[in-house]
Amino acid sequence: MTTTVTIRLEDGIKEKLEKLADATNRSRSFLAAEAIRAYVETNEWQIHEIQQALLEADAGDFASEQELQAVTEKWRHTEPG
Repeated sequence: MTTTVTIRLEDGIKEKLEKLADATNRSRSFLAAEAIRAYVETNEWQIHEIQQALLEADAGDFASEQELQAVTEKWRHTEPG
């Protein structure tokens, strides 16, 4: 199921969208919908992860000092490349 949404774009973005649509043989609507879908999915994921991290922090679920030292030591002795 789909629905129609009207959006306002700056002239420069509209021109870029039109060029991209021409270059990819896709409609402006398709490209705009794909961009919005990707944006929503990314931000939905980030918000979920932040909320989970806040719940863990509120529960006091932190790494111990020993765990932090172990990770620090591991990376301190790892040579790049």
